[in-house]
Amino acid sequence: MKGKKVLITGGTGLIGKRLTQLLLAKGYEVAYLSRKKTNIPSVQVYEWDVDKGYIEENALENTDYLIHLAGAGVADERWTEERKKVIVTSRTETIGLIHKKLKEKNIRPTAFISASGSSYYGEDTGDVRNTENTPPNNDFLSHVTIVWEKAADEIAALGIRTVKLRTGIVLSNEGGAIPRMAAPAKLGFGAPLGSGKQWVSWIHIDDICQMYIDAMEKESWEGAYNAIASHPVTNEELTKQICIALGKPQWLPNVPAFGLKLAFGEMASVVLGSSYLVNERIAKETDFQYQYDDLGEALREILK
Repeated sequence: MKGKKVLITGGTGLIGKRLTQLLLAKGYEVAYLSRKKTNIPSVQVYEWDVDKGYIEENALENTDYLIHLAGAGVADERWTEERKKVIVTSRTETIGLIHKKLKEKNIRPTAFISASGSSYYGEDTGDVRNTENTPPNNDFLSHVTIVWEKAADEIAALGIRTVKLRTGIVLSNEGGAIPRMAAPAKLGFGAPLGSGKQWVSWIHIDDICQMYIDAMEKESWEGAYNAIASHPVTNEELTKQICIALGKPQWLPNVPAFGLKLAFGEMASVVLGSSYLVNERIAKETDFQYQYDDLGEALREILK
């Protein structure tokens, strides 16, 4: 590992920060592509500007692995038409620029690992078990994921081994869904959202980061994987387990779906949507070892 360079886009995000810690601990050299030149301990930061088609000189040179995590947060702002455009282009145009520069400079990293979303399969009633062979849906978030993966496939077309990790809800105390759900639960106000019956496909932050490392290091990894734990749960069960991990009661009725739709508009589908993913390829084709495949254990570790 020593001396091997990993170049990350979106390195300051939830997954990027933890992944960086793990990569540095393994002796990798870590570099970021960032819109701003900032000082980050132990990380070489290169500037890029997608609108101007610019990547700082030498950023891509001697890169062994490229990890693409960049993308505007889908739940950060209300979905106006302008925001939807940003959600798409922040994922696809970034890959497009990398593709252009790799081709121009004739640089071929060992592997390109791209984030992707469990939203590829769209919303369902939970009676569908989505494996990697299940066709995509046609709602907005499915569209985002389809074009995101198509952009990644352009990198694969250069002859670079490409992996796409379709990720569900990432459990972490540093950001994402869990701190938001735990905040009311800590005050005794934990409550399921909508019917509470919608399925949540989840993964612990350390497990998803280790999947990125395995996808880098192991040549057998290629194509799309459902990057989630083995046992999806309902929103009701997730809320209950958060309350248990915090030692708090759950006594409030469900938050009604119509209230969430009024508050968040179309974006309410992020929490009201149901999708049951099966980690078929991880389980059958890899030797990946989960640290946290049990929800209760994962939440206790995060909320301790």
